[in-house]
Amino acid sequence: MTAAQPNDRTAAGFTPSPAEPLAHQLLATLAQHRMASTGQLHVLLRPDRSRQSVSERLNDLLDERLVDFAVLPQSHRTRVWYLTPKGARLTRDWPALRGRPPYPITTATAASLKTPHTLTVLRTHLTFVADARRRGDEHGHLDWTPEVFHAIGDGEKVVADAVMHYTLIDGQQRRKLRAFVEVDRATMGAERLAAKLIEYARLWAYEPQPVGRRRQAGGPGWLRWYPVFPRILFVLTGAGRQAMDNRISDLRAMVAHHPLVAEMAREVPLGAAVLEDIEEHGATDDVWEPLAGGKPRSWTEL
Repeated sequence: MTAAQPNDRTAAGFTPSPAEPLAHQLLATLAQHRMASTGQLHVLLRPDRSRQSVSERLNDLLDERLVDFAVLPQSHRTRVWYLTPKGARLTRDWPALRGRPPYPITTATAASLKTPHTLTVLRTHLTFVADARRRGDEHGHLDWTPEVFHAIGDGEKVVADAVMHYTLIDGQQRRKLRAFVEVDRATMGAERLAAKLIEYARLWAYEPQPVGRRRQAGGPGWLRWYPVFPRILFVLTGAGRQAMDNRISDLRAMVAHHPLVAEMAREVPLGAAVLEDIEEHGATDDVWEPLAGGKPRSWTEL
């Protein structure tokens, strides 16, 4: 009985329920993730069905002018789908998406400019989805929110590539985890990547002051959204192994030498991994380098 539970959970799943119309799930997913390829939508929403079934429903939504697509160059005509302004208006007030800015993409040219980074962030999400299905954990298509903004004072904001919600399940035990995820495609200098840790440390320490009132201790601003500060995960790709190792070393150096980052690291788990390693071995394998030092481990054990 106990050994069968993970399979039961996977079947119940934590693939999206087919009781909800696929069209609704496609629109919600595109509203959440901005854009996705046909293959990504198939893996995310209907891994147990044919890819053709997803393609057919996307074409129906195309006919209704709720979605549109751009064709990736040199990709055997791979389509990347996104909501039209009409689709964005339709999904804006859906309960699961309430408060999510629509950011509609109005042209294929605009879509193509956002495609490389957006699809890599979603590719990262798919590694956690696959691992959750294998293990019987809870992590679905709406448990990953890209482009999350938080104020850090002085009119500045930190923008996370994604915020992940993930529930580990071990028998009757449920452990809820959250993470800020930064996906690095080696398109910026290593110093700029490492400086992202300073922005997160400022968010960790930031205590907003009520306007028009005397200064008072109101606690950290992040408590408005999270019961504990999310762990911070850097996922690297797009460069050779030595270059990515060097970037992880720079992240570790920032933890070691910046006073506020070092203080945060004593309370907040920080880790980095190579995307291809996560895809090959699984997100919960020992592929994560703890930025505060130590041997590679699972992101859940940082």
